[in-house]
Amino acid sequence: MSEQLAIRIPDELARGLDEAVASGGYSSRAEAVRLAIAALVDTERLCRVGAAIVEGYRRQPQSDEDVELATRAALASIEEEPW
Repeated sequence: MSEQLAIRIPDELARGLDEAVASGGYSSRAEAVRLAIAALVDTERLCRVGAAIVEGYRRQPQSDEDVELATRAALASIEEEPW
């Protein structure tokens, strides 16, 4: 299912959109707008996830032991790399 939206944008923004389509980056205005909205939605989702992670660390801060264990694990995984 899909939903149709009717929007108005400033002329300058419409020209920029048309230039992006004309440059071959997008097949149509609609495709460019869909991709822009998808990127906005994804960015908003990532911001919410980040805020939740920060809140979790505020409620339950890392201990020095947690940091030491994570550091050891990171170093061990680097040493296992074939480079």
